[in-house]
Parts: sequence; structure tokens; C-alpha cells
Amino acid sequence: MGYLGLTAQEAEERLKKYGYNELEVKKKITWFNILVRQFVSNFLVWVLIVAMAISAYIGEMLNFWMILFLIIFVIMMGFVQEYKAEKAMESLKKFIQYKTQVIRDGWACEIFSKEVVPGDILVLKMGDKIPADAKIITTSGEFKVDESILTGESNVVKKSKEDLIFAGTQVVHGACKSTVINTGMKTELGKIAEMVEKEEEKTPLQIKIHNLGKTLSFVALLACILIFSFGIFMGAPIYSMLMVALALAVAAVPEGLPLALTLTLSLGMHNMAKHNAIIRKMLAVETLGSVTVICTDKTGTLTKNEMTVEKIYVNGEFYDIGTIDSESKEYILKDGRKVEPDEEKNLILLLKAVSLCNNAQITSPISPETIETDMLGDPTEVALAVVGTKIGLWKHNLDAEYLKIHEIPFTSKRKLMTTVHRINDNESIVFTKGAPEVILNTCKFIEKNNEIEEIDGSTIEEILMTNSDLAGSSYRVIGVAYKKISNYDIDNLNDNIIEKDLTFLGLIGMIDPPKKGVYEAVKSCKKAGIEIIMITGDGEETAKAIGEKIGIYTKDEDENKINDSDIVKNIIKKGTIVGTELESLSEDEFDLIVDAVSIYARVVPEQKLKIVKSLKKKGHIVAMTGDGVNDAPALKMADIGIAMGKKGTDVAKESSDMILQDDNFATIVEAIKIGRNIYENIEKFTCYLVSHNFMQVILIAIGIFIFGFDYLPLLPLHILFINAVGEELPAISLGMSPVRKEIMDKPPRKTQNILNKMNLYLVSSLAIFMTVVVFGVFIFSNPLENIEYARTMAFSVVVGMIIFNTFNFISLDKSIFKIDYPLNKMLIIAISFIAIITIGILNISYLKEIFKFASLSLKDWIICIIASFSTVIFMEFIKIHNKFKNSNK
Repeated sequence: MGYLGLTAQEAEERLKKYGYNELEVKKKITWFNILVRQFVSNFLVWVLIVAMAISAYIGEMLNFWMILFLIIFVIMMGFVQEYKAEKAMESLKKFIQYKTQVIRDGWACEIFSKEVVPGDILVLKMGDKIPADAKIITTSGEFKVDESILTGESNVVKKSKEDLIFAGTQVVHGACKSTVINTGMKTELGKIAEMVEKEEEKTPLQIKIHNLGKTLSFVALLACILIFSFGIFMGAPIYSMLMVALALAVAAVPEGLPLALTLTLSLGMHNMAKHNAIIRKMLAVETLGSVTVICTDKTGTLTKNEMTVEKIYVNGEFYDIGTIDSESKEYILKDGRKVEPDEEKNLILLLKAVSLCNNAQITSPISPETIETDMLGDPTEVALAVVGTKIGLWKHNLDAEYLKIHEIPFTSKRKLMTTVHRINDNESIVFTKGAPEVILNTCKFIEKNNEIEEIDGSTIEEILMTNSDLAGSSYRVIGVAYKKISNYDIDNLNDNIIEKDLTFLGLIGMIDPPKKGVYEAVKSCKKAGIEIIMITGDGEETAKAIGEKIGIYTKDEDENKINDSDIVKNIIKKGTIVGTELESLSEDEFDLIVDAVSIYARVVPEQKLKIVKSLKKKGHIVAMTGDGVNDAPALKMADIGIAMGKKGTDVAKESSDMILQDDNFATIVEAIKIGRNIYENIEKFTCYLVSHNFMQVILIAIGIFIFGFDYLPLLPLHILFINAVGEELPAISLGMSPVRKEIMDKPPRKTQNILNKMNLYLVSSLAIFMTVVVFGVFIFSNPLENIEYARTMAFSVVVGMIIFNTFNFISLDKSIFKIDYPLNKMLIIAISFIAIITIGILNISYLKEIFKFASLSLKDWIICIIASFSTVIFMEFIKIHNKFKNSNK
């Protein structure tokens, strides 16, 4: 083969043998899978199916069709919303096939990257994405690769002959030829992708709803069996007992719960999408609201993944470059100082030097707003070229004005780069940049206040001290120097002479800066009781500096976490833990570290998994953010994985539950607010529905034991109407309650069920109270003499309670008279609709006959309204009682 590459025939044979150079896609989720999931994950639907079967058996076809309609409606709503979410994800995964240059039959040619096979010779240059794992044959210039997408480290990596380069990474400097050794799932990228392949874990909400469904189904089944057995034992007719069993089954199941849940989550998905957060799985909408820990990668998630100049040290002082004033054309610093070109010649000359002594390339016409995305090259050189544009020094203009006539390239051994530029016919200028200590060794002079003088020991010591301070704050520091030479001497100068007796200009400090809004997002999360943990492949000093800057780590705060373990004390003292230290810890020691450390540095993907697993074991609900392939396994393991939409890899997106379209960590805070609001709304309508269903079960049971099987307070058709129509719309309206202002003021719930102790007390107390009131009205109406009239009174009171309780459940802890939430228009529409429909059923002759209702007088209506309103008084008492109990804890 040699350097001639493969022949076309060899390439074709290897393509058949090894397959396409692409990652294997998991089995696609079909519409049928989504439809089946609606049945498998919903116990309540199966109870309704049993009730529907009973209705058909005893000939109650009206009940049969109502239940069937309800089942179909609930299932289709869930199916439509999840199907839409899956389709949205598929559109996100689409990407354009890129091409790569290889040598085939001795000639360079372009092929689709998926057609690359082992043995191909790749021809790579700056800006190319590396399509497969390969070994370098030759390099041109200094060859550097950005491996952050794979390793999580933001620094570029220098590569030489025989070194390995990896699929998914990108060339940022130089060129090379390399031999492909692995493709597809055999690459390092593919190995990480394999780690992602695992069974889907249920979200916390799935578990809670599943458990609630099983509990309610068990209650319904147990009640039916007990009552049915009792009736048969007492000699009741089979038909009557099946009617009773049907009534109990329908009463015990909150038919509106699946639909209200589906619509609430659907609305949450829509709201999150408007805030640039795409939810892949409907039930994951709520999970963010319960998150207690966010594990986040640094590069590209908290930071921009692009170096930015922040510090310039010239004339013994620091400058923070701002922008050029469009009207006065004066150079303005961020502290407000104006920079006059004549007065600040050293600063201007330094900015020209780092822009000219620079191989970053302009790939398209640029503007101040798009400069970062329209320059190509080593991130350090791009940052140095960009800083000059802040005060109007554009690289393409400088390159035209100062023609480059010579270059001495940077090497890791020399740690310098030098270029020579023609100023005019008589004179040229030398610019050199590199490691500050090496630059100082080349300098004989220093320019201060526009005057050149010999550099002395104290000045060198001062510069080195400044360099040390910047490096200690995790800045990458570049020294800059220059000198002017005669054009007549250029031909006689060798490289050693060119880089001798230079004049020192200054230092430049750069860093990969935090994204806009990250500090505020971290602050909001901490206020809400959510811990932020940075997990990165970068060095610990860099990670710690960024962590302190954005508020993840503060020494005083984290020292409060110290416990009796010496290991924990030592790690907390320095503020970070690195991967090698993490690996050396026992499982018990690691469990201590998990709750104590905010920053993990030099971490490999397997250790990210270890951290997430341990946090989950400690009872935390964990969110993991990231964009690289290295983040995918942890994204999959977390309770909710959050991938970046713009810079995120397909593997990361496929592993996630949520995708941030704007790649902005701050978007998570908005998503958390929506998630918490959704959880609160689910609590509201679940308590609302279950309290009414408990009441109906108790009411039917008491009616049977007191009056027998022929005098049920409510018929199955009445209960179906109450559950499917009367309770459905209010429950949905409660699920659409807007976000309240103080939603982020409390810590998140960790392991509570929806029906926690407080909610269960509220639900059971209210159910018992409502049962007493409704049954009292039923008895007062003398059912033994006129059962239709008594049932009509009971039905009217229940519907009235539905309307008043809708207001009661706007808040589970605030008085109905003190609620200051935004107006919920859907709630007003819902109760108005129910009132109109109920009045119609009770007064239209045809409907009265179907429902077997009697006519009511004005006095009857007054009694029903007063009885219904009593729930408001009772709920106020319950809320005051709960508030008093909580304040004494």
C-alpha cells in the first residue's frame, strides 16, 4: 500500500468487511412502541378496561361507551404528545454528511466520511474533523488537535509522528497524513457510545405515578371483592352486585388523572421549548423540578470553549480592553479610560504584534458580532487576533499593511513564534510571542512610556511575579516582544539573530471564560437548594478558578461540609479532587466525598458515572449536563440528562432527556422553575381528584351497609359523569396554573411521594368531611321514599363541591382569600362549563330521564349550594392546622 493508499477494490472489500464508519443507532422507537407504552405504564387504564367489560356484560351500554371513549381519549392524548416529542428529537439528530480527503490509487480524493475504512490514508488540514481513529504518518508544521469533545479538556493537544488521533476531534493547527486503524464502533468514540447502551431507567415521576396507580387500583379491586363477596353472602342478585362492583371500580379510579397528567406535562414541554429546552420524554418534564444536584461539565457548558483575552499588562499596569467608540473613534477601556494611540503606543503595538504574529485564518467577512465564529485556528491564536478587533485593529487590514516576509514557527521545545513584517522600503519589524520566561531571555530592552531602556533584574523579577500571579489564577500567559531591523540586513540575518536583543512589550492573560448568565444561574440554583457540581477533564487549578468565578465553589461555604474524615478534610482544604485521588478512594470514603466536594478535575468518563451513581445512592435526584461524547454515559445514568443542542454530539443528545437549544446553562434555571411548577400542579390535581374519589368510594360503601344494594347514593353513570366530565376540566385547569414568584425559594423534594403525609392528611380529611355532608343530604332527602330525588340531591352537592374545591386547590397551603397568583383563565372557563352542563342535565327532560334525576326546587338548590360551600370553610381550617403543625416542627 505505502503512501499510495488503498486501491478502489481494496477499499470496497474492506467496506464490506468492516461496515460503514458510523456509530450504530439504537433501535428506533416506532409509533407502535409509543402506543403500547400508554397501556403498559398506566394501571388506571386497565381498571377502566375491567369496568368497561363489566358494563358490557350486564348490558349497561351507555356506561360501556362512556368508559371506552374515556380510555381512547386518554391513550390518544398521551400517544400524540410523546410521538410529537420523539419526532422533534429525530429532527434534531439529522445532520449533513461531511466529506474527508483520502489517498486512493495514489491520488488524493474526497469521499463521504462514513466510507472511510481501516488502512485508508487521511489527508487532514486545519479545520478538518477527524473521521476515524488513525496513526500519524507525517506532519506539516506543528500539528495540534482539539480533543475537548472526547476528553473534556479545553487545551489543544500537540501531535507528532506515530501519535494517535481520534474520531470526532478536530484539527486546529497544521496538517498531517495518517493511517486509519479503527472505524465506527471500534473507535474511542464508539467505545464510549457502547457505554451508553443500557435499559431506560424510570424517572422519579414515572415511579410515583406508577405506585399511585397501583395503590388506587388495589383499593378499587379490594373494595369490589369485599363488597361483591359480602353481597353474594347476603343473597343479593348477581346483576345488582355487578352494578355495585362497577360503581365502586369507577368511583375508586380517578379517570381524569392520566389525561390531566398528560396535558400538564405536554404544556410543560411546550413552555420549556419556548425557553430553548427540548424535552425528549414527556415524564422527564417534571424531573427537573425535583432535582437536588446538577453535575455539569465545564468546557462548552459553563464556559464558552474558546479562549478570551482578559488581562493585558503593559507599562507596569493592567488594561481591560473594551471597544471602539463608533462616533468619536476613541479607544475605550472597560473602566472608562480613553486610549489615545499616541499616548498608549505600547498597548497598540502589543495588540498589533499578537495579531500579526499569528496564523489564525479569516474564513468569511467578519464583524464585531461574528468575529469568534468566522476565524479558524488554534484557540489561543484566535483569541489574540480577536482582542485587537475590540479597539478597531482588524487582522486582515494589518496583514495587508504589514506584509509578512519571514516566519520562525512555534515548537514546544522553543516555546516561541516569530514573524518579520515589512514596514516600508527601508525598515521591517520583528514580532515575537511565547512563554514569558523564554521571551524575557530574548530581550535586552523594555519599552516604558514610549521610551526604550535596558531591562534590569528588578524589572524582570516584577514581570515574572506578574506572570506567576496570572498563571496562579488559571490564566494562560503569553509574553510579547519586538524590534525593528533594516531591510538591507534581512538577507544576512539567521533565526538566532532575529530573536536576539528584542524589546519587551508586555504580557497577555487569557482564559476560557464562563458563558453569559452562568453566575446568576448558579446563584439561583443554590438559593433553591440545588447543589452544583463541576466534573471536568481540565486541570484542578483551572477548574477551581472557573468554579470560584461562577460561584460553584467558595472556601468558607464548602469548609462547612467538613466531617470527621481526614480524607474529606484534606480534599476540602484544597477545594478540588482529581481523578487519580478519586480512583484511590474506597467506596465508603467516596460516599463521604460525594456530598462534600463541588469540583472534580482530571476526571475520565467512567468516573463521571461513578459520581452520578453514588449521588443517586445517597438519595439525590441528579441532573447531568454536557455536550461531549465523554459525557454520554453519565447523561444516561442521571435521573435527567441535559445535552447541548448546538455543540453537543449526536451521542450526547441520544443519551439525554432534555436538550438545550441555546447551549446556555442559564436556561436550566428557567426549566427548573417550570419543572417545579409542574410538580406542584400535579400535586394539586392529584389531591383534588383522589379526595373526590375517596369520597365516592366511602359514600357508596356506607350507602350499601345502611340501605342495602338497591339504594346506591350514586349510580355508575352519575360517577362516570362526575369523574370524566365534572372533575376532568377542573383538574386540567389546576395543571395549567401559572408559575408563582416564590417557586424557587424552597429546597427541592427528594424522595417524597405525591401523596406525602401532609397531602394524605388533607385528602383523607376532606374526603371524610365531604362524605358526611353528601350522605347527610342524601338521608335528609329520604331515599327510601324517593330514591331518584335523593340521588339528584347527592349528585348536585357533589358537583357543587367540585366547583368550590377547584378554588380550594389553587394552593395546598395558602388561604383561598390570600392567594396572589396570576389569574388562571382556564379555571374560570372550566367551572363555568361544568355549571352550565350540570344545570342542563338537571333540567332538560331527555337528559333527566337518561340519568334518572328528579326536579329540584329553589329550596333544594339553596341546600345544595350551602352544603357544597362548607368544603371551603373546612379546607381553610385544614390549611391553618397544617401551617400551625409545620411552624412547630
